[in-house]
Amino acid sequence: MSEPLTVEVVTAWLADSPFISFLNLTVESLDEKAQTVTMKMPMRPEFERGAGTGQFHGGPIASFIDTVGDYAVAIVLKGGVPTINFRVDYLRPSVGTFLRGKATVRRLGRTVAVVDIDVTDDQGRLCAVGRGTYSAQVG
Repeated sequence: MSEPLTVEVVTAWLADSPFISFLNLTVESLDEKAQTVTMKMPMRPEFERGAGTGQFHGGPIASFIDTVGDYAVAIVLKGGVPTINFRVDYLRPSVGTFLRGKATVRRLGRTVAVVDIDVTDDQGRLCAVGRGTYSAQVG
């Protein structure tokens, strides 16, 4: 695929994964040249830390971070790549109707890519940051 990717193409990629479909992610923006992608994850009852709290559990946040980071590399390489490693720093409780994740590729080498991911809540507050290492070879 040599033409630029569109939000619609990446959205179709998301739909191919049952787990990612369950997360109900939407692609808000992508920029191949800047090597960034921004996605949104809505709150669902299954994501709550405690029933009725409106607070996101750390597990879905980590999954969100991994997925957004992976897709930042995928939009540049035009295909899915496996995760090698990632870490999450939770900075504050994530409460609200959605989370937004923006991933930026920091390094894209021949074999490995490094991506930083910022997660904000529906009020724009930084809630978590992640750093992922992904294969730089489409798998």
